[in-house]
Amino acid sequence: MPTYVLLTSFTQQGVENVRESPERTEHAKEMVESLGGTWKEFFVTMGRYDGVVIADFPDDTTAAQGALTLAESGNVTTETLRAFTLDEFRDIVEAMS
Repeated sequence: MPTYVLLTSFTQQGVENVRESPERTEHAKEMVESLGGTWKEFFVTMGRYDGVVIADFPDDTTAAQGALTLAESGNVTTETLRAFTLDEFRDIVEAMS
């Protein structure tokens, strides 16, 4: 299953309700799993982004649904990156020739 990195940033609403964030994160995990995905890791971060989710989704469409569902809550914005393992990267490079 493809891996995705979701970079999240609190909105003003998210900051105002930050004490509820751990519970919201558990709900986000359940949402990912309900879409057939696998929640692999979550980190709270310092810097440009407030959080990082690493998840597997069946495909790009499902990953987009997950990111949009997270953003729909109004507590975070998201930036989604498709991540490739080293083996997948090797396959990509080998296919270039």
